[in-house]
Amino acid sequence: MRIARFTHNDVPQYAFVQTDKNDGKDYLVALNGYPLSGQAVEPTGERYPVDGDGIRLLAPVIPSKVYGLAKNYEAHARFMHEAGHSDIKHAPEDMVIFTKPSTSVIGPDDPIVIPPCSNDMNFEPELAVVMGRIAKNVPVEQAMDYVLGFTCVNDVTLRDLQGLDPTWTRAKGFDTACPLGPWIVTRDDVDWKDAKISFTLNDEDVPMASGTTANLIHGIPEQIAAITSFTTLLPGDVIMTGTPNASGHLDPGDEAIVHVECIGDLRNVVVRG
Repeated sequence: MRIARFTHNDVPQYAFVQTDKNDGKDYLVALNGYPLSGQAVEPTGERYPVDGDGIRLLAPVIPSKVYGLAKNYEAHARFMHEAGHSDIKHAPEDMVIFTKPSTSVIGPDDPIVIPPCSNDMNFEPELAVVMGRIAKNVPVEQAMDYVLGFTCVNDVTLRDLQGLDPTWTRAKGFDTACPLGPWIVTRDDVDWKDAKISFTLNDEDVPMASGTTANLIHGIPEQIAAITSFTTLLPGDVIMTGTPNASGHLDPGDEAIVHVECIGDLRNVVVRG
């Protein structure tokens, strides 16, 4: 099942995304409530083409907080060291956890804005976890029971500021730093243990940015258990699981597309602020 958030003539709503068997196109089946509230939602009877007039997909959730894991793939840790961005040659044994504010979240086709304080913005394509239940002190064995589903995320990073700020507050938390979308695919419809991640820049594949969650250093259940050991995750909160390989520079005018198998494409264009 796919869950989307969209506007029709500037009115935000949630919807199930369904493929019509007759024409093969995706449609938004509008809902009368918030699917993450724990209460039942029902279709309103309205249906819109995903690419219809007056339709705009939004970030599928507005999380209260976003957590991410740094250097959670050996290939990315090696890349960061070889590129001169890290003194560590290999992925760290312990999780390196950081956060992004809710104000960093944008949706599909929203512009990624390079702030005036930076001259080196980087893309980082990843699989994102969307929580479906309140989670605190969750055991690894039960962690996936708390997951609603998954979406694509671009963990956009200001690489020049990341080296200056030990907390990465500016590098990871600026406005538009967390594109999410295009929708949530529910847990059982994604092979989260081996989800293929790829990236396209200006219509060209970037093979060095691709990978699979099968190579995660710390798996998704372990991430949930570790994060909920010190904080409470709420429905709609997001965990960025890590970028699998090399990242790269973004310039104004660039079109960045994150693709995750079984989910789809998250497209954004870069502009200078």
